[in-house]
Amino acid sequence: MGRALNGRSSLPITCAMSIEATLARVSAIKQALADPAAMVGAGGVPTGGTQAPAASAPASPESFAQALAQASEEGSTATQAQGLPASTTALASYPMPGSTDLSASALSPSAMSPLASAQGAGGESPGARIVAIAESQLGQTEQPPGSNESPAIAQYRSATAGAIPGAPWCAYFASWVARQAGEPMGEGGQGTGAVSDVWSWAQSAGRAIPNGPGVVPAPGDLIVFGDEHVGIVRDVLPDGQIQTIEGNYENKVAANVRSPTEATGYVNMS
Repeated sequence: MGRALNGRSSLPITCAMSIEATLARVSAIKQALADPAAMVGAGGVPTGGTQAPAASAPASPESFAQALAQASEEGSTATQAQGLPASTTALASYPMPGSTDLSASALSPSAMSPLASAQGAGGESPGARIVAIAESQLGQTEQPPGSNESPAIAQYRSATAGAIPGAPWCAYFASWVARQAGEPMGEGGQGTGAVSDVWSWAQSAGRAIPNGPGVVPAPGDLIVFGDEHVGIVRDVLPDGQIQTIEGNYENKVAANVRSPTEATGYVNMS
């Protein structure tokens, strides 16, 4: 146990020294991860280098945790870039003082690598991205109602060349969502401002699916109602009803449910 200072228990000097030594080892690991070829001996000290001297003041457990987190974050990026094992492995096998609690869960890849949670995000299908982006706009309304205008609608128009302020905006909305998802509409990706142009482009691109018996759209496909209106398929319910997200429906971006017989066709966006 540590000596009492002013009636308060202090950490043993040996504990503070262990943390300092560990900080020096973490620094060595960081250098070695940046240049694995420099790693020599069981101690893991870079060639030509020495362990960092202990600081004059005892290190706190908080500073140790910060140093460990920084080492793992930087080391993970460096080793992945070089095709080497993740820094988690090096740190897990590196000896740590018994006074420091570093459980297996604390050294798991998900805890050590800030990139772990982002892995797989880019693997979504085009349809899934389209639906997610359309969902993020639910509730955007015209200001004032009936004006075909709002700051959001102005952004939707930016995805279509030659867009006209104040014009019906269901196709502008579909064009904007598709572009945000990396699947721009129109020849050359310039967007489409009229529903008839949406269908013409779909036919020329081999994406048009005329509605009929047995036709079931996929999430992210466009749902077309003649030359009048276009929306985005959100999902298909077990009874065949089609959940949609539609721009310029009742003066807003709205969720809706459509009968499978309402649509004249669909546009495959996958």
